[in-house]
Amino acid sequence: MKKSISGFSKMSKRKKLRWIVENFFKDPESVMRELSGYWLSNEKEQRILDGFSENTISNFYLPFGVAPNFIVNGKTYAVPMVIEESSVVAAASAAAKFWMNRGGFNAEVISTKKVGQVHFSWHGNPETLKTAFPEIKKVLIEATTGITKNMENRGGGIAEIILKDMTEHDKGYFQLMATFETCDSMGANFINSILEAFAATLVEFVKEDDRFIGREKEVDIIMSILSNYTPECLVRTWVECPVADLGTFGKDMSSEQFADKFCRAVKIAHIDPYRATTHNKGIFNGIDAVVLATANDFRAIEACGHTYAAKDGQYRSLTHCKVENGIFKFWLDLPLAIGTVGGLTKLHPIARRSLELLGNPNAEELMGIIAATGLAQNFAAIRSLVTTGIQKGHMKMHLLNILNHQGASETEIKNAVEHFNDKTVSVSGVRDYLTATREQTDKDSSTLSLKAE
Repeated sequence: MKKSISGFSKMSKRKKLRWIVENFFKDPESVMRELSGYWLSNEKEQRILDGFSENTISNFYLPFGVAPNFIVNGKTYAVPMVIEESSVVAAASAAAKFWMNRGGFNAEVISTKKVGQVHFSWHGNPETLKTAFPEIKKVLIEATTGITKNMENRGGGIAEIILKDMTEHDKGYFQLMATFETCDSMGANFINSILEAFAATLVEFVKEDDRFIGREKEVDIIMSILSNYTPECLVRTWVECPVADLGTFGKDMSSEQFADKFCRAVKIAHIDPYRATTHNKGIFNGIDAVVLATANDFRAIEACGHTYAAKDGQYRSLTHCKVENGIFKFWLDLPLAIGTVGGLTKLHPIARRSLELLGNPNAEELMGIIAATGLAQNFAAIRSLVTTGIQKGHMKMHLLNILNHQGASETEIKNAVEHFNDKTVSVSGVRDYLTATREQTDKDSSTLSLKAE
């Protein structure tokens, strides 16, 4: 079989799939039926999905769940979550319910500025460039009015442009660093278009201005691109209540003991990067699930969040906790660049429904909802860790996956869920249970057959 091809991108989807199955699978016809079976019956919707990426041959499904009872700034939400991991939606729902009667989640958008950079080389006296920069800045803004007009009408646009001398790091290296307000859109295309216009304008300005002579007239643009690190696009979310209102946790743990252990667990995630990594991964279990459900860019958001977690030189927890004057407070500061218009938010059929489910929030409201979900996820995880342990609840939720792996029937699944209600779940335990019940079923069947004879 020939496993390389030219012109693949120009083939129809069906022909792409046909070539793939015939060259890479042992049972081509079966795989062809299976993968084409995941195509949407609505051809218009399928064309929209195919347009999101390249060389598509099928659709990859993930569960679309809902976490109800989220109160954020006094408003109740049922939060859409797209995730394949067991117990995440259940944990977020449980945390939302816990805080529902304790004031709910509070959220405050601190700032919404996004960042872009023009990286360039220039070899001359830095003071010449710095002296000319006020005029350069004015020309840059004027040169992009055609791009910024609509955004400015909505209250956004270019917020600031600064010149950064980076020559101590690399000879001749400078930056134009710009900040932007993009209102309810993520704004990636808007920002990148402006940055490329900045780059062309800068080259032309330096070439024509008399203050620059000889080699100074040469600006070499390295690249023009937005940054996914947006520390000034920041949301804070928090929960708080009197320690006594936290309740008790089993027979052995008072609210005071719980608050102390909880805060110490968060502190450990500030001290130890090994713990911080898992701690923050749990936060992103919640954040990514909502980001995916609303067709935002979870990769950019994760990259930004992890960079922010290491902003002081060591990777640390994104959440914080304290008990002060008898009040338990748990909070999250998160850089979160998202949008509710443009991109895929209105193109993706389920993303549209996700936003409708949330009441069609603007970008700032959605920032609060997403951050609250991440905080809820972290609260649920730490509560389990310092009380019952993480595995008890997680393995209960994972039970269905184990049963499906073992090929359990509907009746076997129903009986197994009841059997393991008060027992520890493990792969070997489930396997042994199914083996025993199946052997007993076979024995009972044989007995009935003998009696019938």
